[in-house]
Amino acid sequence: MGSASLYDVAARGFHTNCDRITITTKADIRGAAEALRDIAKELGNFRVAACANIASKQPMEDADGNVLASEVFGWATSKDQWWQKPQLALTSPLPIACRYESEPFWANTDGIRTRAINPLLDSIDLTHFGEMVNAPAVIVVPIHLPFGQIAAVSFSPINNRRDDLSEEFEEYSEALEYYARKFINGYSRVTSHRPWIPKNCRLTKREVECLRWAAVGKTDVETAMIIGRSCATIRFHIHNAATKLGAVNRSQTLFKATQLGYMGSVAVHESTRDELTNMTN
Repeated sequence: MGSASLYDVAARGFHTNCDRITITTKADIRGAAEALRDIAKELGNFRVAACANIASKQPMEDADGNVLASEVFGWATSKDQWWQKPQLALTSPLPIACRYESEPFWANTDGIRTRAINPLLDSIDLTHFGEMVNAPAVIVVPIHLPFGQIAAVSFSPINNRRDDLSEEFEEYSEALEYYARKFINGYSRVTSHRPWIPKNCRLTKREVECLRWAAVGKTDVETAMIIGRSCATIRFHIHNAATKLGAVNRSQTLFKATQLGYMGSVAVHESTRDELTNMTN
């Protein structure tokens, strides 16, 4: 068989897997989860752990309310029922890492390895990695969704003695990333409801600018000095933003604007800090 034929076979397999993992209605969830389970096993003999929202206690379920973790992915014993541990998202190194990283990574007790260096991951405590993760090593795909929602899909070896996944990460991470994202995106689309965000909400450049300064702790007076406007103008723009976002106070305005991606990293450049210091001294 020629190289072109091998390519065609691989392409057909990829498109077939994509079809199997596509979710357009809640009725598709069970079949897509089973497909993800089988694909992970075929690729690297992995077991799947999927969470559509690391901030939620609600486990992922099929259309009939069956928990996918136990019914499909095989986490059946009481010890392995990680989805029943509400504190896990706050204490486990994997959800913490997913808050700091958007690309796939693999981890064990010795460290977290990413495609590009991320110093924020170095501070994560991995002392009790095996106990927290129920595996000596895992490949993790963080999935950052609209409205600030973070999902995660991890792939751990069914052979629970493997603690070095460097080769598997190199070979399979791109495929695992694609399938994980497609599965989670489809699941979130058919299960999520967000009525508290107004439709077609568009903030102006000046409204966003005022909110960004408020987000880094600047008062209306300080913001007015920075952008050269009056305090009344600053309050006017923040009030308009609150009205558009359906927020009841400044904190909720900042929260909703962040959910919609208006705030970015809200980092303040050093030169701007120096300028503000000089103006207020």
